Amino acid sequence: MAQMTAQQPVSYRLTPGRTVLYLVVLGLCVLFGFPLFWTLMSSFKTPSEMAAFPPVIIPNVFQWANYNNVLFIPRIPVMIWVMNSTIVVTLTTLGTLITASVVAYSFARFDYRGRDALFMITLATMMLPAEVTLIPQFILFYKLGWINTLKPLWVPAWFGGGAFAIFLMRQFFLSLPRDLDEAALIDGAGYFRIFWSILLPLCKPILATLGIITLIGSWSDFIGPLIYLNSPSKFTVSVGLQFFNNSPEVGGEPLQHLLMAACILSMIPTIALFFLGQRYFVQGIVMSGIKG
Repeated sequence: MAQMTAQQPVSYRLTPGRTVLYLVVLGLCVLFGFPLFWTLMSSFKTPSEMAAFPPVIIPNVFQWANYNNVLFIPRIPVMIWVMNSTIVVTLTTLGTLITASVVAYSFARFDYRGRDALFMITLATMMLPAEVTLIPQFILFYKLGWINTLKPLWVPAWFGGGAFAIFLMRQFFLSLPRDLDEAALIDGAGYFRIFWSILLPLCKPILATLGIITLIGSWSDFIGPLIYLNSPSKFTVSVGLQFFNNSPEVGGEPLQHLLMAACILSMIPTIALFFLGQRYFVQGIVMSGIKG
């Protein structure tokens, strides 16, 4: 019997086509990464370096105090904006995960009249531009007295979580075998117990993915806070950054360098969250609930 030889390492030759591909990818990385690099470097500059011509790319002396100063600017309550964003993001994410899971469970596991038609109508709402429903929603929240409060930003998430979230959760529920439900029913478990104790724990990957998508979208939302919030003390981070342009100077000192520092601070939570949960984005195999 022939002995198996060790597998030889695969050698990759740098062909002209591969070289061109690498150069194109490298050029695109530089092109799309330069604005972030410029913002980061500008956050460490002095006001004179921000206005210098030709532009100063890397500051002579890194002004680390900019990040401390941006949190304590008079008349610009950055810490309050961060707190408002944290409240909105937390409530929006929780509402989306809870209600979307319940609605998707109904669409995936129960047979009732009009189920498919109702699901198609739910999906059809994804084709409506946000501008179409903006005025009716504003009138509704105005009648409820919710204008200039945080409620319009997170309460809608507790009514289904949106068509995309429902569709994502439904597709995952459909991938789980119905044998799990039937076995639990034979053992005397109710439908809520099946949902909460059996199916939902198997949905951890999709729940994490949906949570990350919702959190990043809510943190970066600009239109909602811009429409519904009026006073600076109610602003979220995304709208609060625009307030720097409305107050270009405080005490005679320009704020452009501090605006760059505030932008970097606002990006840190979403970037960190993405890298912490990126494995859920690349996970290609859906859990089936069957082991061994």
